Amino acid sequence: MLFEVRALTKTFGRATAVDTIAFGVERPGFIGVIGRSGAGKSTLLRMINRLTDASAGEVLFDGRDILRLRGAEKRAWQSECAMIFQQFNLVPRLDVVTNVMFGQLNKRSTLATMFNVFPRADIHRAIDILERLGIAEHAAKRAEALSGGQQQRVAIARALMQDPRMILADEPIASLDPMNAQVVMDTLRRIHDEDGRMVLCNLHTLDTARRYCDRVIGMRAGRIVFDGKPEELTTTAAREIYGADESFSESATSTAIEALETPALRAVHTAEAAV
Repeated sequence: MLFEVRALTKTFGRATAVDTIAFGVERPGFIGVIGRSGAGKSTLLRMINRLTDASAGEVLFDGRDILRLRGAEKRAWQSECAMIFQQFNLVPRLDVVTNVMFGQLNKRSTLATMFNVFPRADIHRAIDILERLGIAEHAAKRAEALSGGQQQRVAIARALMQDPRMILADEPIASLDPMNAQVVMDTLRRIHDEDGRMVLCNLHTLDTARRYCDRVIGMRAGRIVFDGKPEELTTTAAREIYGADESFSESATSTAIEALETPALRAVHTAEAAV
């Protein structure tokens, strides 16, 4: 088993955010974790990345319990397990290529970090990654000058700079418009397909999970209530995940561009396609 979560639990006082969950992954895949806000999705990823300590349980990668790692071994794991956040977590006033090279922080000396001294090979590698993601022309710009979708691709480039074995993405498209959301998800999926990296991605929309994921895990109130293939994610299963009744509508959670179009706009697009 490549990756395994065993009875993982996180409590905050009397509240239980993640409740003895368990699942295993035999080979690198693109796995979506869905559920409403407060389901425990973000806490799960933060425990895996060691940003938050677990209250109980085990998280095994290649047979090693990463929850037991300390010091240099913990930092090494965080290099192997890159994290992509909803709000990008870039340094706004620094240029794009410098933000990308911050993916090497765990591998650089404190002095080099303080003075932003980067080896030429790292600079070339960062630009190559930006080229791969289609944003190399923005390398010299301040991060704050980019659109939200571009900033999220910079965050993905920073993660790739770590050369991770696993990528954790915590609702990476939640703050993006549908067009940029599609670009970011296409980028993550391509990285998985081309590099063979495992991706564990928190999502809150069913259409995105069905389109991009090989496997979907549904969480509700800290527990796993669904674990299966995207095609098994029926409306009935979605109601269980979201704790909804018969009035639940998938269109309310959709990020698909088509779902946001009015009938008149759809007619325009249909006419354009016929030309």
